[in-house]
Amino acid sequence: MSRTALVVEFLVLYVALPLGYRFSPVRLPALPVLWVVSAYAGWRLVTDPRFDRIRLWNAAQLSGRVIPILAIFGAVALLIWIGVRHFAPHLEFSFVRTYPWFWAIVMVAYPVVSVYPQGVLYRAFFFERYAGLFPGRWPMIVASAAAFAFLHIIFRNWLAVGLTFAGGLLFAWRYEVTGSLAVSCFEHALYGCWLFTVGLGQYFYHGTIAAVGSVIRH
Repeated sequence: MSRTALVVEFLVLYVALPLGYRFSPVRLPALPVLWVVSAYAGWRLVTDPRFDRIRLWNAAQLSGRVIPILAIFGAVALLIWIGVRHFAPHLEFSFVRTYPWFWAIVMVAYPVVSVYPQGVLYRAFFFERYAGLFPGRWPMIVASAAAFAFLHIIFRNWLAVGLTFAGGLLFAWRYEVTGSLAVSCFEHALYGCWLFTVGLGQYFYHGTIAAVGSVIRH
């Protein structure tokens, strides 16, 4: 594929689609859109003979990395909890307290239906496809994180964008170091599940949780 075609594809997938979704007058569910785009990215990867398909999982890379990942996560999770407790105490563990059964479902489903597709699109595909556009290790990591954060404009708040840029740097770096979506997605799932648990989930969805949770409760 020519450089011009790559630039056009990049702008369509990572700029035009989030902007179109953000400003669409029709409120579409986000996950099916993510699945379609991620399926395109996955298809491109598995049909590319140069791509090492083991990167799409590669769970062996988790060995020896779980403890460091959990240590970093524990420190960051504590800081996030302190921030919520101090600045928004009404949100603290509100999802768990209000919809405990639905919270449990989200903890199981979120890594599968959201985290992994995002990993395919913003890590595996991004690094494989656009290395020529962002030459060098850190330009690729920063570009991946920026694209990942830009996706979250669909949630219409800057907290989601800021947090996902910081997380995106970590997840992209982890993927670059390990060549493993299993490792990167494991780390991504930890932080995402914690945000929902600690009470910040409302910044990362369009009200779906409240609606479904209300049905479950009644």
